[in-house]
Amino acid sequence: MPQAESFAAAQLSAEQSLPEREESTFLAWIVRMSLIKRWALMHSFREENVSEHSHQTAVIAHMLAVIKNRLYGGQVDANRVAVLALYHEVSESKLQDLNSNTKYLNPEFTRQYKLIEHSAEQECVATLPECLQADFADLIIQDQVDEEQKAIVKAADTLAAYIKANDELRFSNQEFTHVKERLGRVLADYCARMPEVQYFMEHFVRLCWATVDQLAGVDQGHQP
Repeated sequence: MPQAESFAAAQLSAEQSLPEREESTFLAWIVRMSLIKRWALMHSFREENVSEHSHQTAVIAHMLAVIKNRLYGGQVDANRVAVLALYHEVSESKLQDLNSNTKYLNPEFTRQYKLIEHSAEQECVATLPECLQADFADLIIQDQVDEEQKAIVKAADTLAAYIKANDELRFSNQEFTHVKERLGRVLADYCARMPEVQYFMEHFVRLCWATVDQLAGVDQGHQP
């Protein structure tokens, strides 16, 4: 028997001798979030996927929670808020990304789509081993998320999209003009209700579309 065939046969025999184990597709679906394109109906200077958007939203959500606690008397678990944000788009691993204009086309469509999202969230949790499902359910199934924490994640989600829109406009991509205008109105409402969002807008947002040299210059001015 050739050496390659002998090795393959030995490997197959070893695998067959392993005890049966429950394999989960949960992480495999999460990994595929990097393949799901956001802003699919629009031309983008730089494409963005759901995975990187979720990471940015988690960073922003964590910062908002810390700001709320430190400056405005909040008592929010900032670490939990960050994890919630990491998973906030997990239903899109099953459904892909749907643009906001379509999702909120009319109240009945929105209601029906929310039901579909809820079902997808439940499916995601069900892919986990049963002994772990309870630990993830209230992170993934949005109906089970604390309302105060959910509001912070939603604000962070909007901020991440606003930063993206401004970045595209920096390269003269007028596709995102109406996106910036719409999100600007949404953020104005958040600022009126959530002082941590106003603080974030004033201290962090504008430099997100600065050049590397501009960022270095700002940092140099802060050196001790």
